[in-house]
Amino acid sequence: MRFNLLNGFIYQRFFPECKLMLYFMNSTAKLLERRAMIVKMLVVGPFASNCYIVGSSSTKEGMIIDPGAEAGTILRTVQQTGLSISLIVVTHAHIDHVGALRSVQEKTNAEFALHEAEKGLLLTAPMRMLTSLGLSPIKSPPQPDRLLKDGDSIEIGDLHFEVLHTPGHSSGGISLSGHGVVFSGDTLFNFGIGRTDFPGCSHERLMKSIREKLMVLPDETIVYPGHGPLTTIGDERRGNPFLR
Repeated sequence: MRFNLLNGFIYQRFFPECKLMLYFMNSTAKLLERRAMIVKMLVVGPFASNCYIVGSSSTKEGMIIDPGAEAGTILRTVQQTGLSISLIVVTHAHIDHVGALRSVQEKTNAEFALHEAEKGLLLTAPMRMLTSLGLSPIKSPPQPDRLLKDGDSIEIGDLHFEVLHTPGHSSGGISLSGHGVVFSGDTLFNFGIGRTDFPGCSHERLMKSIREKLMVLPDETIVYPGHGPLTTIGDERRGNPFLR
């Protein structure tokens, strides 16, 4: 069991043995390989945020989702995958998802994209959180090269993802859906949901986003959340206590 301070949720997966989780993750990796998609998950920073490196195994084009911290680790992993990073997508502008954004963009020269409703928070929200938590400052995030909206398409080589506007945890929060997976940011977790006690948060909007944008996906859809272990839409539909 691990407590994530910023997210305010105790992550507990009801697996009796770690081996079962490793089996599940390895099986998932094999499934993604068959779909010609590379997904590397890195747990970074003091808030244990999930950063994802996603790319096409055939074209070797890729993107980074939520570079929250540890730019060096992220960049080394990119090098190991052999991917050429053309895009960085941020699911929302909280510090634990943008902490390494500028450093990673400077090294990759990738475009940076986030939802249009999140642009105003980009320079204020991360610094406000750092101050409130007494943490060291970071390089200020860059301005976005692309503003996203609900229904937009993101293309990475031969991979295609749909932008789902999923506000609630943040006004411009997004999820990315495609190829049987969804990157849910801090909207939906493994048996949990995002916290809604920050400025600009709304529990009602969060629940509406989950029910109308995520729970309509097929049960077998793999969920890659912003914190904690992966899950599936079916598991969350059946067992997430916040969705009952």
